[in-house]
Amino acid sequence: MNTTKRNDQEAIKKTVTLYRQTAETAGQTGSEGELRIGGHIFKRQNKTYVMGILNLTPDSFSDGGKWMDADAALRRVETMLAEGMDILDVGGESTRPGYTRITAAEEIERTAPVIERIKACFDVPVSLDTYKAQVARAGIAAGADLVNDIWGLKYDPDMAKVIADSGVPCCLMHNRNEAVYREFMEEVKADLAESLAIAERAGIARRKILLDPGVGFGKTYEQNLSVLQNMAQIKSQFTCPILLGCSRKSVIGLTLDVPVAERLPGTLATTVYAVMQGCMFVRVHDIRENVQAVRMTEAILYAKR
Repeated sequence: MNTTKRNDQEAIKKTVTLYRQTAETAGQTGSEGELRIGGHIFKRQNKTYVMGILNLTPDSFSDGGKWMDADAALRRVETMLAEGMDILDVGGESTRPGYTRITAAEEIERTAPVIERIKACFDVPVSLDTYKAQVARAGIAAGADLVNDIWGLKYDPDMAKVIADSGVPCCLMHNRNEAVYREFMEEVKADLAESLAIAERAGIARRKILLDPGVGFGKTYEQNLSVLQNMAQIKSQFTCPILLGCSRKSVIGLTLDVPVAERLPGTLATTVYAVMQGCMFVRVHDIRENVQAVRMTEAILYAKR
């Protein structure tokens, strides 16, 4: 083994070990029985919740432009709730491959007024999908109950403090600019450990953190399948609840050779898998079908004997 590779592996192991030690010291490794998001309680064990996607964007890969009008967005939320959605995820900037970044001001203009109207009209916890501290601050002021950061607190140095000061929970996703790894799963875990260390230094309670393995972000097709195969490693390593987002993504399209509009069956397979792996949330576009898949899988897994 060459010196560079050995040093990389030692650094990765040190990062993950440090996380484990600090988690034990804090006594907040996520083993508590529930997570509060807004005024709603979510069980941590033997239950998977459905997070509905509401993209307030013109260019999202699957449904760009459909819900940018506030009234259309509200009608969509009403439909998703009727179909069994447990929590809503609102996004104002597309994060599809090759997406164009927009300013924080534009993202706030898209999201904050709609979040405010949603909270006024519906009793539903709202997650805000953003990696910008300014947007998170405005969204929380508008009523957002959770911040979903696709860069795991690593893009904006002010994000962790905004979340800590607000007291809302957060979801920290694994991501990289390039899909270049020497030891793929060890580096994924080390990257997540770094995000958790940032959260801890800012004062974000461990019991308020979800982790997302980041399917479709900073990974090749083969690496996306690998992170799915090895989700149990992430769950056991960090003991934080897991959110899985595979809905309509390219890993499904490439596996089944189908366009975005025909990826529901593949999405349902990943949802069933998420339930079997003990994921706490699945983030999806098609609510009714995924709710039914979750309920049927839970009935099989947890039926009283």
